[in-house]
Parts: sequence; C-alpha cells; structure tokens
Amino acid sequence: MHDDIVDLQTRVAFQDGVLEQLNQVVTSQQTQIGRLENQVKSLKSQLESLQHSQVVQQGDEPPPPHY
Repeated sequence: MHDDIVDLQTRVAFQDGVLEQLNQVVTSQQTQIGRLENQVKSLKSQLESLQHSQVVQQGDEPPPPHY
C-alpha cells in the first residue's frame, strides 16, 4: 500500500511539471499569435492604402500604343 501511495505521488509530481511546461508553451504561443495578428492588421492596412493609391480612373489612363 505504501508503494502505491509513493507511486501516485511521483505521478502527480511528474504531471505537475508537465502541466507547467504546457502552460509556458501555451502562454508563449498566445503572445506570438497576438504579435502575428498585429502584423497582419498592419500589412492589411498597408495593402489597402496601396490599392487605393494605385487606382487610376480609366479616363486618366492613355490608350495602349497599338491603338
């Protein structure tokens, strides 16, 4: 019976360590996801501003040379 208790205590201690490692990984990933979301928002904003600045009215554009 004493060996069973020691075995259970050992398992619990090991699981506590694993849970702490998993928590650190999840926390790190959440931080990275937040940074990546901010970068995507920034890139989206830059792309939208480029698209708006690239818009040319069809009347403003000269016809191609083959006309």
